[in-house]
Amino acid sequence: MTGRPAQRHPVDPHGDPLTFAVSGLMAEPPGTVRDYDIERVDVDPGEGLRLTEPVTGTLRLSRTNRGLLVDARVHTALAGECARCLRPVVTPVNARIREEVLPTIDLASGLAVPLEEGGDPEAPRLTDHHELELRPLVAEAISLQEPIAPLCEPDCPGLCPECGQRLDPGHVHDDAPIDPRLEALRAFRFDGDDESG
Repeated sequence: MTGRPAQRHPVDPHGDPLTFAVSGLMAEPPGTVRDYDIERVDVDPGEGLRLTEPVTGTLRLSRTNRGLLVDARVHTALAGECARCLRPVVTPVNARIREEVLPTIDLASGLAVPLEEGGDPEAPRLTDHHELELRPLVAEAISLQEPIAPLCEPDCPGLCPECGQRLDPGHVHDDAPIDPRLEALRAFRFDGDDESG
């Protein structure tokens, strides 16, 4: 590998912008590098998640002695709701993907490449047409960034247990009607003596 900066390669404008034809790179010696830009690609992260902006980022493919090392950095944002007050929340996502992707078909012979002994059958593989399908790796990387309990602000006060409204500064009830979804809670009573045992 030379000391020259890697040339940026264009994405096929007619296909999936996250599918890369890599037969040429697979024919190169180990250490060969190709760089790509990921520009405003729509991705479905699955599992009920929703993005608020397209995915952007960079991709570097490096030829290894077995396949390709994928090194991608992607940026987007996830839609959600605050875990305390249920207001809409947007969570920025900056994810990195580092995976070695192995060939399915030997480039020289055209024969299937068998799984190495002890190899992971779930490891990512190139397609039969020597293409890298990056989309599932991007979707998985984004889904792993989903926050467990996102907050609209670090000190979100949450909801009033009586009326169900957000506990903003100066929150008062003034005999406001109770949120109908919380009406059933009126029937619950807590008797501290029963807990003494």
